[in-house]
Amino acid sequence: MKFSVIFEAQLADPSPEAERQLLHDCVEQAVLAEEAGFDRIWAVEHHSLTQYAHMSASEVFLAFVAARTSRIRIGHGVVTLPFGYQHPVRVAERAAMLDVLSGGRVDIGGGRGATRQETSMFGVDPDDTYPQLEEALRIISAAWREERLEWHGALDIGPGAVLPRPVQRPHPPLFMACSKRETLRTAAELGLGALVLGFAGAQDVAAMREVYDAAIAARTGERLVSDQVNDHFAALCPTIVLDDPERAYRLGTRGQRFFAESIAHWYGGGPAPDPSGYAEGDDHVGALARDREELVAKLHEARVPVRPSATGTFNADHAYGDAGTALAYVERLRAIGVDEVICLIQMGTVPQEACLETIRQWGERVIPQIRARELAGV
Repeated sequence: MKFSVIFEAQLADPSPEAERQLLHDCVEQAVLAEEAGFDRIWAVEHHSLTQYAHMSASEVFLAFVAARTSRIRIGHGVVTLPFGYQHPVRVAERAAMLDVLSGGRVDIGGGRGATRQETSMFGVDPDDTYPQLEEALRIISAAWREERLEWHGALDIGPGAVLPRPVQRPHPPLFMACSKRETLRTAAELGLGALVLGFAGAQDVAAMREVYDAAIAARTGERLVSDQVNDHFAALCPTIVLDDPERAYRLGTRGQRFFAESIAHWYGGGPAPDPSGYAEGDDHVGALARDREELVAKLHEARVPVRPSATGTFNADHAYGDAGTALAYVERLRAIGVDEVICLIQMGTVPQEACLETIRQWGERVIPQIRARELAGV
């Protein structure tokens, strides 16, 4: 099992000064993650989603982290690939350059960037996001595998060389963001690793693992984006771990409440209030439950099926507590067959000292325990 940390660069107080500090804090967390024994970091790419994600140029952030580290893998989780955001050849060039300079540590995930806010900023038609995501992944894969790229589809490219060539051959591992069962099936059919980034919890992760495995078993190979197949299944694990488990639970659920409100604000499809910081001692679990009930009522009224992916952000059953709590949660994921645990620590209201302590606790008390159990065959 692999362990990673993901960065949204969330910010409850979106002042320029706080934003600058936040980005440097994320770098400090990433460097500590390597020291603590994590295998990988992931950085999202979002645009104009104030408070929810200030990680707009993740390629710069990841290059900065790569220069400060030597072992930990550097993951785009994910690049927004519809053509209005960036040309696929530029993605291939930038990722290959980072792969060379980092010594072959790069991973690339693809995503749609399909919020109304983001598509409007870049002139992207939401109806084009799925087909352009798939075509971009095919172009990027071809750009790395072929000495001279020529492509004729929605885009006409080349012929010409895409330089530099990546260190990893035939290319860095490819992934896809998967929040729904449909996208899991697509990822499996395309031969892509799955980044399952929802909050719905271990039970839903188990169901999604089954969907992914079934799609892998059924695929014919006709839709593969590369001759290099990646069947890696990674699942999100929201976590705050401190010596004081009660405070860890308060900080974790407050951070998740902020995250859930941010999701509702930018992804909800209609007006929603700005997310708030709230006091540490508030009843955040109760607030999440009330928000879930309100959403379920709206879905029923609209005759929309209530799925875990729709209500998952309100589930507070995660690795919030002491190291024993986190270890037990990881064991649930390990039993499911999760290949990688993606720790979500940096939520908008979690103080830096708690983020750093969580990374240390995982490095000292969680990851070594799992490694030892794996070696023992337990």
